[in-house]
Amino acid sequence: MGELDETTSVSYQPADKSKINKLWKIALILAVVTAIEFAFALILPRGPLLYFTFIALTIVKAFYIVAEFMHLKGEVKTLIWSIMIPLVFVIWLIIALLAEASSIGALKF
Repeated sequence: MGELDETTSVSYQPADKSKINKLWKIALILAVVTAIEFAFALILPRGPLLYFTFIALTIVKAFYIVAEFMHLKGEVKTLIWSIMIPLVFVIWLIIALLAEASSIGALKF
């Protein structure tokens, strides 16, 4: 068997400063939203308002992550809606199941 005569060349490409700055901006936005969640955890009393705030801010972070890192922001609106509408129903299902479980748990046999 003969040796392969292929050569490999590696070229260095300088870092794209605009992409690096965009990543830092995304990280900063997510850190600010997380800091707001942390502040609310310390300030607000436990209850429905705090839970709703956590859920809302978590959904905001999830939408932002999906838009930026999965590049969904530039896609056709139909594709975005085909992903987000089922997500809303899944969230509704989770809330409904939790409410049902708590009402069943409250029954005394």
